[in-house]
Amino acid sequence: MKAFIKIALALVLALPQNLRAGEGMWIPLLMQKLNYAQMKKEGLKLSAKDLYDVNHGSLKDAIVSFGGFCTGEIISSQGLLLTNHHCGYDAIQSHSTVEHNYLEDGFWAMDRSQELPTPGLFANFLVRIEDVSAAVNASLNAEMTEAERTKAIQQKGSELAKAATAGTKYDASVEAFYHGNEFYLFVYEKFNDVRLVGTPPSSVGKYGGDTDNWMWPRHTGDFSMFRVYSAKDGTPAKYSPDNVPLRPKHHLPVSTKGVNDGDFTMIFGYPGRTDRYLSSWGVQQAIDLYNPTVVKIRDQKLAIMRNYMESDPALKILLASNYASTANYWKYYIGQTEQLKNNKVYDKKRDLEGQFEAWVAATPERKSKYGETLKMMSYFYEATNANIKNNVYLMEAVLRGPTSVLFAYRNVAALERAYKDKEAFAKMRPALEEAAKANFAEFHASSDRDMMALLWKMYLSDVPAAQLPKFLQELNGDAGALTAFAQKAFATSIFMDADRYTAYLNNPDSATLANDPLTKVAKDFRTTYFGGQDASLAAMKTKAYRLWTAGVREMLPSRVWSPDANSTMRMTYGHVGSYEPRDGVKYNHVTYLDGVMQKEDASNPEFEVPARLKELYKAKDFGPYADQTGRVPVGIISGNDITGGNSGSPLINAKGELIGVAFDGNWEAMSGDISYETELQRTISVDIRYVLFIIDKYAGAGHLVREMSLR
Repeated sequence: MKAFIKIALALVLALPQNLRAGEGMWIPLLMQKLNYAQMKKEGLKLSAKDLYDVNHGSLKDAIVSFGGFCTGEIISSQGLLLTNHHCGYDAIQSHSTVEHNYLEDGFWAMDRSQELPTPGLFANFLVRIEDVSAAVNASLNAEMTEAERTKAIQQKGSELAKAATAGTKYDASVEAFYHGNEFYLFVYEKFNDVRLVGTPPSSVGKYGGDTDNWMWPRHTGDFSMFRVYSAKDGTPAKYSPDNVPLRPKHHLPVSTKGVNDGDFTMIFGYPGRTDRYLSSWGVQQAIDLYNPTVVKIRDQKLAIMRNYMESDPALKILLASNYASTANYWKYYIGQTEQLKNNKVYDKKRDLEGQFEAWVAATPERKSKYGETLKMMSYFYEATNANIKNNVYLMEAVLRGPTSVLFAYRNVAALERAYKDKEAFAKMRPALEEAAKANFAEFHASSDRDMMALLWKMYLSDVPAAQLPKFLQELNGDAGALTAFAQKAFATSIFMDADRYTAYLNNPDSATLANDPLTKVAKDFRTTYFGGQDASLAAMKTKAYRLWTAGVREMLPSRVWSPDANSTMRMTYGHVGSYEPRDGVKYNHVTYLDGVMQKEDASNPEFEVPARLKELYKAKDFGPYADQTGRVPVGIISGNDITGGNSGSPLINAKGELIGVAFDGNWEAMSGDISYETELQRTISVDIRYVLFIIDKYAGAGHLVREMSLR
């Protein structure tokens, strides 16, 4: 009996305890029901309606999905938008030239006429959220296959979205939560006229570069500024010189008071993806196969781009955005693998799975409902381990490797219509031309050619021949033939030269497109990727995770389970928080401008300090932006739960005031997308006082500060 009690106690201690304030990306609609009482206890000073209200302006109305890949916040009554420097990076690059290098030198519009239109950039405002779980689940039944279930969900979701936007100019979508156990409708208003207002130079906005990426202490002024414009009646409109600054329903007031260790904090934003319900088998697959392969491929891709960027200032600008985005997740996967091991995430998952197995076995009803769940998971990962490297190479070395391949993949089918259906092609041509303009604006054929030769040689050597796409199989392992293939694509493909592409649009013919080397690559990719997917295995995984997620929530009903991120608006709450990453080391909750100067290394472009910033520091000319110690704060860490997509999210205090701009996580908790690390996980934000200092004292753009509501 005593042995049984010890085993039971061990299982209980292994279980996740009730969530602390930091863990969880919460749906704002459910905040009052699930989180509000705890948030008040933790220090929140606002009402629930101050945070989320459909009928009146609330905090959610100041938060936007910025371009669909980041978050931004409105910080003035004139539509002024704040986000990260790395979120605005592509827009900043698009306006940069060797003569006017805004990436290197920064840019500031001194009046509205100087603000720069940025085609393709948009800001999505959330109108409302609605729980439609009952309606969607009513269209499902236990006899459905996973394919039938997916189709029914899509059909019902489309009906609900259509009904929600009838008679409006809104967009809507129904999104699945908890691995398809719950469903929520999101309604948005999209504004397409977003203009660049200001950005610090990269020596501020990217200070520390790849070396400091994901690291604390941090001294990066990672911010940029845009403005959202509307038609004169306040509705969304395409760019026009007649448009006016948006009058938002709410904008965030800005606090210059600063923070103390332990202060309550919130973050609202659009986190992209987490995988907190991932099984132990999924963790092992990531550690052993998926992550190392991504890192290996991206390492070589970065080396090729870096070689060209160091040779020519124009290429440094041209390739900057691609390089930055590639490098970010190159280091991410290095860190995730390391911390999955260090934080013993596999063991934590196995503990929970063991408890689940015992819980299921306790009753016939549970055995009937959940008995096959873990078996399906185990079988899925064992069956897919052999193909993981191939799947990674297909995505990282082919589709996301040379950019011309992705361009071909997206356009081959449409171009085939050019000679099959001239009327349809005429309608599509403006969109094709716009896509080509965007593609070739950042395209560099020589580096693309070199990536084909190098990355695809790696593919040949690392993946079994039977798994390779057909265009590589036909080379019979001949690396020399692959080099010749890459050179032929470079010299002849319509997807690697803007003039050749335009010439094809002017005179389309079947032979030119069919014989293009990259047409073959694009089609072989599609055949290999989709043809290599085992539908039964995919269905097994979907069902297993749906049952697993439902099961653990049923097993531990006292725990408030947060859904995984899926690029919809979420709210997180926590506290400003120093932490101890390892024995004998404690990290403070804030960094200062002093640290920027201490890290300066004129021989390393990642740690160059602008002369103007050094002048201000030497003169102690900090204006009103120094704290009570007389120093300018630069960074803040807090225990908020974020992931990619939260970049640019506002760090907000208990009164609903902006105190920082979130831009990163910390190295010690790089496993956090899979398992939240309560003691270690931190959000890194740039202190709003450093933002104001750079705008006002460094850039001389004080008119932008005066536009804000300072408290």
